[in-house]
Amino acid sequence: MKVYNTLSRQKEVLEPLEAGKIRMYVCGPTVYNLIHIGNARPMIVFDTVRLYLEYKGYQVNFVTNYTDVDDKIIQKAQEEGVSSEEISTRYIAECEKDMADMNVKPATTHPLATQEIDGMLHMMQVLIDKGFAYATSDGHVYFRTGKDEDYGKLSHKNLEELQAGHREIKAAGDQKEEEEDFVLWKPKKENEPYWESPWGQGRPGWHLECSVMSQKYLGDQIDIHAGGEDLTFPHHENEIAQSEAATGKKPFSKYWMHNAFLNIDNKKMSKSEGNFFTVRDVGEKYDLQVLRFFMLSAQYRSPLNFSQELMEAAKTGLERILTAADYLRRMKAASKLEAMADAEQELLQESETYVKKFEAAMDDDFNTADGISAIFELVKFTNSNVTSDNSKELIEKLYERLNTLCDILGIVLEKGEDALNAEIESLIAERQAARKDKNFARADEVRALLLEKGIILEDTREGVKWKRA
Repeated sequence: MKVYNTLSRQKEVLEPLEAGKIRMYVCGPTVYNLIHIGNARPMIVFDTVRLYLEYKGYQVNFVTNYTDVDDKIIQKAQEEGVSSEEISTRYIAECEKDMADMNVKPATTHPLATQEIDGMLHMMQVLIDKGFAYATSDGHVYFRTGKDEDYGKLSHKNLEELQAGHREIKAAGDQKEEEEDFVLWKPKKENEPYWESPWGQGRPGWHLECSVMSQKYLGDQIDIHAGGEDLTFPHHENEIAQSEAATGKKPFSKYWMHNAFLNIDNKKMSKSEGNFFTVRDVGEKYDLQVLRFFMLSAQYRSPLNFSQELMEAAKTGLERILTAADYLRRMKAASKLEAMADAEQELLQESETYVKKFEAAMDDDFNTADGISAIFELVKFTNSNVTSDNSKELIEKLYERLNTLCDILGIVLEKGEDALNAEIESLIAERQAARKDKNFARADEVRALLLEKGIILEDTREGVKWKRA
């Protein structure tokens, strides 16, 4: 299995620090509002990475944090006249609901920054004692980047260039030794949350939080650190600097993974552009399984463009897989044979080809796009070769094969009965609305779609009734 490592800018064979185990840290959201679809991409991508690693037999210790103290959280709290804790608690709950709806598996540990302050105070003291950090008289603690000879190795930025870019920026009264030094601790301001420290009342810098939480729950060295490409610099660069300085230059993370940006209709997502969408916004139009499928339709390092047309294409693609799964369930129920015949053994063996194609794609830096292509090939194979004349054993094994691959992508093939009934009723309501609008072509399309799902409609005086074929 190969992983593209941002640190080396090349694909490397995945060799864990400890055989059979993966320690993985993913930077989580700052919880001051509903998560947007840009937040959703790394959540879905790295959840899928974790699921595939587990499929390959690794024991994955997966940690992703919540940043629950931040300028944006404080601003939101002040706007609403409530505490920062109330804001962060509310939006952690909302985030967890969205993640569940996207079928994102809960992390092994979801640490909160505010509950790890003691660890941050300890790391700052270690850095000060080693000469990598310094306190100023105004209550700040800064990391001394000039002392770190390797600073810039992740983002491949040259420290001298950074210094040149900052020379004219340093403000009067700024007690930093150098402008590129970054903050570890900042003094409290009026009406802001704060904690006691040897350097005065204040709160931690964002970069420090992740280093401390990673170290506490995964150890001094980890296998994979991941997040969006916008975090490469300065966040991840600064994490490396302070973590490795604190541990005596132990390599902080062996592999660094970054997903590319998500654009909206070929433009950067922003509120000013009017193209800002939360996961909840998308959920009003689509099952969030469609959003997950869409996010995995491109390799994670490739930029991804979100548009209604592409979401519709993802919906169609997902329905194709779900319809095939439903077909297999119906053929199994209709089958009169139990055990596989010899010819069926050959069919089952042939289907293994698509599993190997899927694994080859995922082994190549988690290429979900090619993995989905392999699933489509398996779908075509089952649709072409399975009827009710086949044995239950063969049909069940082919279904299990399809289900296993979809499980790795976090795609649920078999919804609960209540969810299935609700989906059917929704389609029937759509058909009725189309008929009322005299859009008979769409009404016929919906009827045909329901028939593919094994649902037969009866138009009666009392309304539309349905039954399973």
